[in-house]
Amino acid sequence: MTAELPALQRLPPAQPRSGVSESARLALRQLLGDAERTLATAFAEGADVARLLARRAEVVDAVLLHVWRACLGDASGCSLFATGGYGRGVLFPHSDIDLLVLGDEDELQRQSRALEAFFACLWAISLKPGHAVRTSAQCRELARADASVFTSLFDARALAGSLSQLAAILAHDELWQPRAYLRAKLDEQAARFARCNDTAYNLEPNLKDGPGGLRTLDLMRWLGRRIAAAADFEAMTACGLLDVTERDALLRAQATLQRDRFALHLCAGRAEERLLFDYQRRLAQMLGHEDEGTANLGVELFMQGYYRAATIVERLGAQFVERCMELLDPDAPTMAIDEDFIAVGARIAPRDPALFLRQPAAIIEVFALQLDHPQARGLAAQTMRQLQQALAQHDEAFAADAQVLAAFLALLRRGAVAVEALARMSRHGVLAALLPPFRRIVGRMQYDLFHVYTVDEHTLRVLRNVAAIAEGSASERFPGADAVYGTLSQPELLLLAALLHDIAKGRGGDHCELGAGEATAFCTRLGLPAHEVELVAWLVRQHLLMSVTAQKQDIADAEVVHRFAVAVGDRTRLDLLYLLTMADIAGTNPKLWNGWKARLLADLHVAARYELRAGLQRPQHASERIAARRERVLTLLQSEADGAELTEALADLPDDAFLRLRAEQIVEQARAIAGQPVDQVIVSVFTLPARGSSELFVCAPDRDGLFAAIMATLDKLGIGVARARLLVSEQGRVFDGFEIIDERTSATLDAERAQELRAILLRVLGARDLHTRPVRRHLPRRLRHFQSPPQLAFADVGAATQLAIVCSDRPGVLAQIAQALREARVRVHDARIATFGERVEDFFTLTDGNGRALDAAGRDSVRAALTRAFGVSTTESNGNMHAST
Repeated sequence: MTAELPALQRLPPAQPRSGVSESARLALRQLLGDAERTLATAFAEGADVARLLARRAEVVDAVLLHVWRACLGDASGCSLFATGGYGRGVLFPHSDIDLLVLGDEDELQRQSRALEAFFACLWAISLKPGHAVRTSAQCRELARADASVFTSLFDARALAGSLSQLAAILAHDELWQPRAYLRAKLDEQAARFARCNDTAYNLEPNLKDGPGGLRTLDLMRWLGRRIAAAADFEAMTACGLLDVTERDALLRAQATLQRDRFALHLCAGRAEERLLFDYQRRLAQMLGHEDEGTANLGVELFMQGYYRAATIVERLGAQFVERCMELLDPDAPTMAIDEDFIAVGARIAPRDPALFLRQPAAIIEVFALQLDHPQARGLAAQTMRQLQQALAQHDEAFAADAQVLAAFLALLRRGAVAVEALARMSRHGVLAALLPPFRRIVGRMQYDLFHVYTVDEHTLRVLRNVAAIAEGSASERFPGADAVYGTLSQPELLLLAALLHDIAKGRGGDHCELGAGEATAFCTRLGLPAHEVELVAWLVRQHLLMSVTAQKQDIADAEVVHRFAVAVGDRTRLDLLYLLTMADIAGTNPKLWNGWKARLLADLHVAARYELRAGLQRPQHASERIAARRERVLTLLQSEADGAELTEALADLPDDAFLRLRAEQIVEQARAIAGQPVDQVIVSVFTLPARGSSELFVCAPDRDGLFAAIMATLDKLGIGVARARLLVSEQGRVFDGFEIIDERTSATLDAERAQELRAILLRVLGARDLHTRPVRRHLPRRLRHFQSPPQLAFADVGAATQLAIVCSDRPGVLAQIAQALREARVRVHDARIATFGERVEDFFTLTDGNGRALDAAGRDSVRAALTRAFGVSTTESNGNMHAST
């Protein structure tokens, strides 16, 4: 039941030019405040938002007219207009009150004091107007120069005075002819979208100005008025710019966006247009969205409703622009393409308007056709409409049509070029019709900072990454990947895996396992042979395997590589999984992908490929691996001028160095320590070619707090740690290696930064007292909404204990953990560091002071120290704590 709106309060008549007393201003403020509270209550009770917006405009109208009459009386030479959304009679709780005063120059001069009093009163009663005072000539010149000023006159509504001045301005033929106006408004829209990151799928989207936002609906009205004299959706439907289905879809989407924006203004208490994390949970609760277990959070359901509305507005808005362009170019030449399609100007259209109804496969074929005719800018507006009507008519039969499925498979077999066609098919709803589970992930967001796109948008970005790899246009971003892609005999299987890898997100349970079931069903419908169906299903089921192995295990350990290679099984799977993993990580969050991760995956790919070529024999025993690595290092040193001195330095390195470090790292460490006294603090910073990270090496006499002091220094300098290997020789000398990245650039350290780091560390580590306390910093706004208690998992691995920590990210978190481990008096031997959005997943290999695995008391000590460091209690985990992509 829709709540009823209370009647408007009536204002007493204003005495002309009497001014507004302080008591009258207080009464007007009270009236406005009462109205705002009444409207907020009505909103909470379910009142129609469109009526609330109109009612607020009516309240403000009454107050403005009262103040106008009290300040200016019957000033016949001046007219007062409402502009912007207020001019359309649509006023959100904290929207601007846009006003325009028009008059001749002499009259405006005479009324200047009265106008000052009028606007001052509006500010005093908290209306905060945005206003302009102009002559007709000034207004006309500004409108001629600026399409946005011209547009504001479209929405102007007379509050006091005559419309004649405004009508005379708009009647000038030289002001923004339709073609120029369309071009100017599209340029404005492009600039506006660029400010909003050019996608409707941001984690914190702009309800008003972003793609698919309310401004897109305004643009449609402005273009409709200027180009077809149709200023609203009803008029556009009457003249054929929209059909009834499109009109109704736009009105439903508009209602959703208006409801969300009204609630956002109330929640923020100001004119906030971005759905910030600060408000998303409260908005979901305000609008009645409840959690459905852990799989469907209320906030995710709320945001999915927004994204779907924005997607409809974005798609129909683009189609509307195409129709406007066609209206402005009615005599576009027609050219034959094939027996089914023609080109009308730069747009594709079917010869037979009923083609999509009688031949469903043509819906797929028209998107494939665009790949062969790149000069075509897209589909004709009427073609888009016919396509939507045909999809609605075919309904579920479309996804089961053998010819449709054959056409789709033929498209995929064209390889990476098919990706752009898939993106267009998604935009027009064809993918969701062909693959019904895809509909469930459209607009599906995950409430975290790791997944920065909705699931459908992420899927398209993964596909585009695959295309970039195939084309070789992203060789710097994905080094060597194009060569691997070139070996694929069936690239369509990679495209299918990319399309389906997250198809089961948001259902509860393991989305990898559920997705494998969907992949099996869809690939079977496509008619793929059983072994290809199984391969795509395996890729979907295991699409996290390589990422988890590379980022959370020591891939320098032959056992780790062997286990991974056994799980993969053959070279084809390995290559496909490698390419899918790169595309997936890079398509999840642009900030996640960097040269270090590219190198990490490449190293695992090469190592696993070698294992597979060797027939998956058991890895060498540790002593054999040490001997082989030492031999490799000695070979590298033979070409060095000071090879003898470097070879002598190798004797100081512990045996574990030859198990856990690459030969090139060992050579660099030997260079650093050669000829140096054993009690010297040695710091070296170097970058190995194509590693994607710099290497920090610290050699020093072992002492309490050394690791914590290094971590605190790196944190203070804004240098991130991706990996740490901490070794101690029998002589009590530490050999600590760190893979580091400059957090400001997400790249290796330049020479100046490396020199700075070395100098500071030498000073810090050379001091008698080590400073290990990390600097406390404020928690960034975006992270505040994703804080949760840290989870710990302990597991004994040989003679050591592995500690897994999953916690919310915060500035200096690694330095805080290092300090806590120091306070617990445990020794750190290895650290693997990973951050996924707002979620930190760190793994540490620990022993007690005697080199043994931690006993119960030792674990309790670590747990207590971490609780103090984080300020909240930690929880024990079952060990299954990895994030998913």
